[in-house]
Amino acid sequence: MEGDHLRRGTAEFIGTFTLVFVAGGAIMVGSGGLIGVAVAQGLAIAVMVTAFAHISGGHFNPAITLGFVATRRIATPLACIYWLMQFAGAVVASLLLWWIFPKEAIAPARLGAPLLHPSVGSGAGVAMEAILTVFLVVAVFATAVDERGAFKAVAGFGIGLVITMDILTGGPLTGAAINPARAFGPELVYNAWESYSWIYYVGPFAGGVIAALLYEYLFLRQPVEAPGPEETGLIEPGVGE
Repeated sequence: MEGDHLRRGTAEFIGTFTLVFVAGGAIMVGSGGLIGVAVAQGLAIAVMVTAFAHISGGHFNPAITLGFVATRRIATPLACIYWLMQFAGAVVASLLLWWIFPKEAIAPARLGAPLLHPSVGSGAGVAMEAILTVFLVVAVFATAVDERGAFKAVAGFGIGLVITMDILTGGPLTGAAINPARAFGPELVYNAWESYSWIYYVGPFAGGVIAALLYEYLFLRQPVEAPGPEETGLIEPGVGE
């Protein structure tokens, strides 16, 4: 790696490291419950996207990067660097959590490795992870990719809110990893592999590709005219009318 590839990959490493470290730490501390975990991860993504989106695009998630590959919005060699740095950031964060936190906090939380609720089957788990990832990737494309979006105004705030929303909805059922790196780091370091661990890779990757392709071909290849002009068929009153 050299030049921009190195700098962009480093940004992806830092952002993913932050997400996994904050997620695992919040789960092991446990003082805020589900709401605390959701807010912590949402804030981590909001801050990191705001800090590094102008450098790497602020993916911090292999599923988002795969969506960009599917829509040809990132070169494949650079995407491979992103994947390498994202998974590496997750592993380093998990190793530091293992070293810093007391063992009595690590064991029940498994460094934040996601768990599937006993009443939820693997198929439903895949569907949940895929749907939650669709929400996330649509938010990324609508704010950070679509030049008509509100990215400059809200930066990573909207994307962080989607993370919070997803965890509040799916956290009790699948852990709402919605990010293969977020699952991989704790699973590898804690050796927390389960028979259903594959859902945290298949679900997000599938959801990421589906959402990216849908937004690309529905809204970006042939942009929709903003409401207002008569020719759009959707006339809105002006300010003060």
